[in-house]
Amino acid sequence: MDMLTNFPFWSAIAAIFFAQFVKVPIQFLATKQINWSLLTSTGGMPSSHSAAVTALSTGVALEAGLDSPIFAVSALFAIITMFDATGVRRQAGEQAIVLNQLVADFNKIVKEAKHWTEKPEKEKRKELKELLGHKPIEVFFGGLTGIALTLLFYFLL
Repeated sequence: MDMLTNFPFWSAIAAIFFAQFVKVPIQFLATKQINWSLLTSTGGMPSSHSAAVTALSTGVALEAGLDSPIFAVSALFAIITMFDATGVRRQAGEQAIVLNQLVADFNKIVKEAKHWTEKPEKEKRKELKELLGHKPIEVFFGGLTGIALTLLFYFLL
């Protein structure tokens, strides 16, 4: 199949971009702050990983059928990806929160003990990435996003 007409592929790409973009207004509604860095970050509502893999599976189901081997592969790929987003990656994010707090506490003790002056901003440490994985609700809505967008594209195109 020519890549330019590969419906499942383009559905997945569209789902990624849509899910990443919609994170900004959702975060704004929750915090009243616009955070454009969400366009390229991991984690958050909805899960763009879940949106992508469910869009891919939905597109494959529509093109090849639910009984096709390629649908079985894409569905299993989606399940593993979504499970990983709520499991291993989420736990890594939880550990990063604890580690960042330990580092902050240690730095505070050292600063108070030795009366260190503040370092320039460019020399400050980079914190570990805490928003790695997803809560189950974020994965669920990411999955719904992928399915809904793919069905919409399929019936409009």
